[in-house]
Amino acid sequence: MLKKHLLSQETSKKNEDRLEAIFKLQKGLSEMMNLDRYPKDSEGRVSALCTAIMHEAVELQRTTNWKWWKTPVPFNQADAREELIDIWHFVVQASLELNLTPNDIVEEYKRKNEINRERQRTGY
Repeated sequence: MLKKHLLSQETSKKNEDRLEAIFKLQKGLSEMMNLDRYPKDSEGRVSALCTAIMHEAVELQRTTNWKWWKTPVPFNQADAREELIDIWHFVVQASLELNLTPNDIVEEYKRKNEINRERQRTGY
């Protein structure tokens, strides 16, 4: 049991390190950008990022055959993955705007995951 717990901690640490790397990359990217048109206040920036996330989600959806009235085409997983990563860029930037650290995200994810599990158990 202890070995399983230690392995779980090691995996968790490795994942946090990866999330830290993603945050560092996003901070570097945002430092390169011309932010003249970026909202000056935190609420405005989060709102703008929400808009960007929604538009990227639509671009991701466009990679699928959701139009039942149209002849389907082969699913391009590479294009879908690229659009999903675009969403990640904006989600990470929103996390930075809200002063969430990678550790905060892991903890908040665990907390909300448990709420969602309880909802599933109780027929939510």
